[in-house]
Amino acid sequence: MSTHSSRRGHRGKSRTRRIVIGGGALAVAGAATVAVSLASAGQYSGSAGADHAVFVQGNELDGNTIHVFARGDDGKLEPAGTYDAGGNGGDQVDAPTDSLASQGSLVYDDASGMLLAVNAGSGTVTSFRVEGRTLKDRQVVDSGGEFPSSIAVHGKVAYVMNAGGEGSVQGFRITGKGLKPLHGSHRSLGLDNEDIPRFDTSPGEVEFTPDGRNLVVTTKGNNTVEVFPMKRNGLPSVAEPVVNESAGGVPFAISFDGTGKRMLVAEAEKSTVTTYQVKRDGKLKVLQKPLANGQEVLCWLERAGNFFYGGNTGNSTVSGYRMDKHGKLALTNDVGIATPPSANSQGVIDLAVTEDEKFVYVQNAVSGTVDGFRVERNGSLTKVTTAEGLPAFDESGMEGIAAM
Repeated sequence: MSTHSSRRGHRGKSRTRRIVIGGGALAVAGAATVAVSLASAGQYSGSAGADHAVFVQGNELDGNTIHVFARGDDGKLEPAGTYDAGGNGGDQVDAPTDSLASQGSLVYDDASGMLLAVNAGSGTVTSFRVEGRTLKDRQVVDSGGEFPSSIAVHGKVAYVMNAGGEGSVQGFRITGKGLKPLHGSHRSLGLDNEDIPRFDTSPGEVEFTPDGRNLVVTTKGNNTVEVFPMKRNGLPSVAEPVVNESAGGVPFAISFDGTGKRMLVAEAEKSTVTTYQVKRDGKLKVLQKPLANGQEVLCWLERAGNFFYGGNTGNSTVSGYRMDKHGKLALTNDVGIATPPSANSQGVIDLAVTEDEKFVYVQNAVSGTVDGFRVERNGSLTKVTTAEGLPAFDESGMEGIAAM
């Protein structure tokens, strides 16, 4: 959450449950070439460049899929095909709306032109070569641990975070033939989870600092932000991470400002964001104390220029933040909501921002939809599209979204 299909964990669960996490209450309704999609859509006739696409991970327990959408210049989405990822999706124990309970489970790397996806239920990672809106040259490799749930990329190196068991990070070289394990890169996170972890004790995200000098992991249950200083050869320079106590409760998602000098961490307990400096030795310095948004259960956070957008799964809203030239973070408005919530957009989870930073796409796990928004000059979001018919959260559900 190697072939571990027997660990998919089909547990009967209702859509609505109350889970306590760190004091906060959640109340929420093998190589192969894939040249033919499982369910192709008609030819898209929108006015978009050949490289405009949004990718959504279905995370189905009986066979993970990647859903491709063509993106028009106006931000609208049209289905462009569905591809078998070659592994099974996963579902963490007691997950309320987000089966993987992580950020970064699906990553598009522009430098290599590859799309990377976790198969949490199979303990594997899939890579595709992206050609326009077509996925080719599928390659599947072992993740190096149990229940992979997040991926980070810097240069020609990718690291996968495994959330199950003791937790771990495993490095890979990005090659023209997919991911190749990086010898000597595996590091334990020292957790105490089952192979399929509980959502509140699993790590939240793995991410590189923009300069590649540090690899950062958030651990929700331990309430820590853990850092591996990195060598130039892509290997950690330490056997164990540098452990930093989180300034806010239940650290989850990681983002960086445009300069790469400030790290923002979203914290689920009180829906706060803390701004840090990551020092070369892996220690963190708090630059701005936790900033609350007034919403419920902030878990995801992505940057679009000088704005940041966070997904609040507890009440299905999206918050907007603005960072000024001095690095001070503030909400874009008094109520902490960048766009009005919708009855057809329930279970807000993961987000993706297009490379031109003009559009934000938000997964709605309970509704089985993805909403697309245009970023306005004042940081507000205007809805421009809704993609429907995606795997809605029940026993599991979609998680992971990337845009180009």
